[in-house]
Formats: sequence, C-alpha cells, structure tokens
Amino acid sequence: MIVTTAQLFKHAYGKYAVGAYNINNAEQAMGLFQGCIDSKAPFIIQISKGARKYTDKRMLEAIIRAASEIFPEAIFAVHLDHGDEQTCYDCIDSGFFSSVMIDASHDPFEENVAITKRVVDRAHAKGISVEAELGMLGGVEEDIKVEEGNACLTDPDEAKDFVQQTGCDSLACAIGTSHGAFKFKGKQSLHFDVLEKIKARLPGFPLVMHGSSSVPKEEVDRINAAGGTIKDSMGVDPKEYLPAAKLGVTKVNIDTDGRLVWTRVHREFFKEKSGDFDFRPPGKIFMAEYAKFIASRNELLGSAGQLEDLRASLGK
Repeated sequence: MIVTTAQLFKHAYGKYAVGAYNINNAEQAMGLFQGCIDSKAPFIIQISKGARKYTDKRMLEAIIRAASEIFPEAIFAVHLDHGDEQTCYDCIDSGFFSSVMIDASHDPFEENVAITKRVVDRAHAKGISVEAELGMLGGVEEDIKVEEGNACLTDPDEAKDFVQQTGCDSLACAIGTSHGAFKFKGKQSLHFDVLEKIKARLPGFPLVMHGSSSVPKEEVDRINAAGGTIKDSMGVDPKEYLPAAKLGVTKVNIDTDGRLVWTRVHREFFKEKSGDFDFRPPGKIFMAEYAKFIASRNELLGSAGQLEDLRASLGK
C-alpha cells in the first residue's frame, strides 16, 4: 500500500528512521519488499534520475505496482531521489510519487531557496511532499560528484532560515556522511553536535541522512576475493542510525550497500560457475540475500516491527 511520505514521518519521528532504498530493477524490488515484510517494517522506495533512464520510467512504476500486489501487507512511499527541477515537475505530474527531492544544494543559498520554493509550490498543490538539501556531501552518486575539499556541513542557523523560506517538508543535512562506496578513511563518526543544533532550531521537523550506506567490509572482501578491485573504504556505522533517529533523522538513504550485495552475489556465482550464462539463478540468490540485508538494516534503523502499529495509526 502506497502512503504519503508525511504519514510515515509522522509515525516515525523521534522513535525510528524509515529506510529509503533505491531500486533499478525487478530483482531489487522483490528483495526489498520481501525484506521489509520479513522485518515488519515500513519503507520508502527511492527512484533516481538514473533509474528512470535505465529502462523506462514506466517500467519501474509498473514493477512497483506489481510488487505492491504481490506483497499486499507492505506499507511504503515512493520518492524521487536527487531530482533537478524539471524531473521533480515530471514526477509531481505523474501522480505516482508520494514525495520528490529537489537537490539544488550545489547552488548558492539564495538560488537553492528560489528553486526549492518553486518545486514546493507545485508539489503542495497536488498534496506531494518535498525534500530539499542544504550543505554538500562529498563523494559520487550517479552524475553528482563533490570533492571532499568542497564538502560542507549544514549550518544550523541557515537550516532554520531555509525551511522557513521554502516551506519544504523535510531537509537532507550534511552531518558527516558521503555518497558512494569510498566514504571515510579511518574511523569517522556522524557529527551529532551539528545534528543536535539543527534539531534545536527545527523541533519536530523531519531530517534526512543521505549517503548512509555502511559499506560492509565483508562484502568488499568477498567481492575482491571473487575478482573485484574495490579499494579499502568505510561507510557510516549502522549503530549510529538509531541515535540519529532520536535526534530527528526520520529518513535514512541506503543505496551503495545494495549494489555491493548485487556485485558480491554475481561475482561469486560466475566465478564458481564460469561456464554458466543463465542470469536467473544468481538473480534468485540476490533477491534472497538482498531481503536479508534489508531486514538487518531495518533492525538497526528501529523500523523493524513497526508495521502493525503504523497500520493501526493509519486506520487501515
């Protein structure tokens, strides 16, 4: 059942964070739905600009509708991830999305405000929520690349001003995470001090954490053992998800980890069975492995076991 992002945030705020997972194909969709049903967790499906171009935007929408019928007990929202202004308008007008993200964080503050405000006005007219971003995460995600030297944390005072001026419904904050598989060198923690200041200035307002994959070392090691050449890297400590949720982080984006699971499964399968060419057996393995991964992350987010209470609050 597709619900509004606002409904999920209302139930989750201050208690747990909703996992927001990117999908590009049927295998990811099936694993995601199964993992969330297994862990009894609500979730957000994220569709990026790249995912909409991978096959066709209508294909992904059809896959999600079919998965919703296969797993009728699922409760989820559909969200555009890292949209530009025109893509936001396209998704708003489609009637399929629960929310959109306008990412003008690379523009000057005043321009970010102006672009976000235009998207908010268009989206709110149709009852759709808008996520915006302030501050810049380092790393690479699809066509977005920010060198670490240019990354900057979100200024708490600017965050309050930005939300007041734009009317956005949630805010992605730069608090120490990074896009892609190559995040941190050594041990680095989230900037909880910055998060606490933002929450103090925006009490009750949903915050979003991008670039929150943990980049599990065991996944990287198994990929490399099967012929991969992924360099040493570290992600976000998943044990920090729930403490962040207690400070207002209501949505946590996880994409890279799912790609690592896909890569590990397929590299190991075809290394072991190098003469095979049928992609369905590793596809089935991936769906099961991805479901287990999703369930494990929902436990750490605190969203596991929340499904029935959410359903009761929605009157469904």
